Amino acid sequence: MPNKNSHAEHVPQRTCVVCRAKREAKELLSFFVLPQGIVFDPRRRVQRRKHYVCQGPDCLRGLDKWKRNHLKRRFKLRSEAIFASAGKN
Repeated sequence: MPNKNSHAEHVPQRTCVVCRAKREAKELLSFFVLPQGIVFDPRRRVQRRKHYVCQGPDCLRGLDKWKRNHLKRRFKLRSEAIFASAGKN
């Protein structure tokens, strides 16, 4: 059974979307994706689905490729859901 102080030492871990390295959340840049592009949230105040990326130049350069693939996956999933719901009628 966990004690009262077990949450005090918990450090949130997040994964970089480019290199897949696990790090503490405070070491990574937080961002979310809009159709217009990527929006960074340095203060982590916006209530949206967040993604994380390392602050290194290689990961930041790789973010553009990740975004293209991410948007393709999102569109594919949406179109599959639309066709699936249309087939139920």
